[in-house]
Amino acid sequence: MKTYSATPADIEKKWFVIDAEGIILGRMAAIIATRLRGKHKPTFTPHMDDGDNIIVINAEKVKLSGKKMDDKIYYWHTGHPGGIKQRTPRDILEGDHAERVVVQAVKRMLPSGPLGSEQMKNLRVFVGPEHTHAAQNPEVIDVAAMNIKNTRSRA
Repeated sequence: MKTYSATPADIEKKWFVIDAEGIILGRMAAIIATRLRGKHKPTFTPHMDDGDNIIVINAEKVKLSGKKMDDKIYYWHTGHPGGIKQRTPRDILEGDHAERVVVQAVKRMLPSGPLGSEQMKNLRVFVGPEHTHAAQNPEVIDVAAMNIKNTRSRA
């Protein structure tokens, strides 16, 4: 018996939409990363991009457990001496680009390299409840119903 390896002709991509309102960020990002890679399919092939297209709406209403909203810090460096910068998730979610928290969480769960970059192109994150991909007829994934821990119980 030979090991199955998917070819580009075998790959069938579907469209899914996830509402991030009240969902824990890390748990949602893990589900999104699994679907972007295609690991939920029986035809999973590690070196092929056979994952689905994911649309995330209401990205600004995502929740973090514990005190991560204020204690977690995202660092980056400008490249200049003394150019280390930092920002908390609260600062990002209250800013102009609230979708970046979700994008970074998913990006760090995917492999780095060309394949991970291709898989990230299948993720679309929107701040409000509307998205521009209604023509693809995306199916709804109810992340909150998958596990009781997926939603934030306290404010």
